[in-house]
Amino acid sequence: MQKIIKSSLIYRAIAAVAAFFGRQWQKSALLGRFLGGAKSDGGGLFSAPWTGLWALIRRAFRALRLDTLLRGSLFTHPELWCALTLAAAPLIPTMAAVALVCVSFASLFLKLGTDAHLAPARHPAIRYILLFALLYAAAIFTSVTVRGSLKGGALQVLFTLFAVAVCSALREKKQLVWAIRAFAVSGLLVSCYGLLQYVRGAVGSAAWFDSEMFSGIGMRVFSTLGNPNVLAEYLLLVIPFTAAAALSAKKALARLFFLGCLAAMLLTMALTFARGGWLGLILAAAVFLVMLDRRFILLGLVGLVALYFLLPDVIITRLLSIGNLKDGSTSYRLSIWFGTLAMLRDFWLVGIGPGVAAFNKVYPIYGYGAIAAPHSHNLYLQIICDAGVFPLVVFVIFLFSYLRSLASAVAKSKDRELNYYRIAAVSAALGFLLQGATDYSFYNYRVALAFWGVTGLGMALSRISEKTEESK
Repeated sequence: MQKIIKSSLIYRAIAAVAAFFGRQWQKSALLGRFLGGAKSDGGGLFSAPWTGLWALIRRAFRALRLDTLLRGSLFTHPELWCALTLAAAPLIPTMAAVALVCVSFASLFLKLGTDAHLAPARHPAIRYILLFALLYAAAIFTSVTVRGSLKGGALQVLFTLFAVAVCSALREKKQLVWAIRAFAVSGLLVSCYGLLQYVRGAVGSAAWFDSEMFSGIGMRVFSTLGNPNVLAEYLLLVIPFTAAAALSAKKALARLFFLGCLAAMLLTMALTFARGGWLGLILAAAVFLVMLDRRFILLGLVGLVALYFLLPDVIITRLLSIGNLKDGSTSYRLSIWFGTLAMLRDFWLVGIGPGVAAFNKVYPIYGYGAIAAPHSHNLYLQIICDAGVFPLVVFVIFLFSYLRSLASAVAKSKDRELNYYRIAAVSAALGFLLQGATDYSFYNYRVALAFWGVTGLGMALSRISEKTEESK
């Protein structure tokens, strides 16, 4: 059957057109400029000024015999603690996640202090993470309510820096693969709990959907994250890595397991009924497939048309409602965005300070229609609200550096397994960022931690490629 399809004129025509577009994209000057020059020859946390300091710390460790005392200790394995933190993030309370992040940093410090042969991590995107965290920390003290911004701002700074810990701790391919697989298993547990909620008919908030417009939606699953939109944001991060784990699995049983994980996550994503999450998933899937094989460009368009006829009516209706002002959720967000923009005309430079307390203190003065909100329902607007326009600029530059390093690694490396994971790191970030246009994705601190953990994985994956190329 497969041979008959491949020999048909329709298949040949589609394949020829797809191959043509793929060749043009590969030869484009824009792609060449984007991939060129993405080297991690600096920008690390421990570059020039820090080298001497770490030499002194190592001497102190030797003088105190800490290198001997801690040899073989569980606390000198930061790769284990970082992987555990990333996997546990959606399953544990926020303060427990804080404890694990702190242990990860402490373990990394002990590892660098006791291992004289361990070179500190270097990646061009790290400098922008540090600057972003510094600007957020400064915003706490310029807040309209310093006390109200202290906790939220400190958590955002700590979880942002977790990306540096992951990039520094996970240095070998085996470590990265196990961390990613643990992340996928965690996503399975979250999804299974969400599916169990659906089966048992768990009661959620009536504010999550317009019952008059979407009477066919009985409930929206929220799993361990307490909100269907937040659950969708988390799933956008884990689904691409699970797909990559399935593709890279060498044994049939392992591949079958990760395909089962992927199916559970996709079903859970559907049952969140989060339109922003669905759009993010479509983008993530498109990026994943095109980076995997450029011939999917044309086939993807055919697939989108086919989805209209294959998806259930309730999902099609929900998707087509995007932008419909009669939908309470859409009109609610538009009102908040207009009010936020009005507020930012006066606070665009340094923001009002991180956290709900600061937002609630200022936003009601500018809000439209007396609509109350804990945040702006937009990741990019909220960054300006929290800390001003400069952190947003730094965030965008970081994303460019991050995506560029991964795309360059994919283009240069011949390791198919690592390339699957690099493609996942790109598609997960882009899907998440598209969802961020419809909601404040960092509002849930554990999802923010998962995002920065994923970017740490991506930076580590691009570093492995460059190390391999340099050794040839």
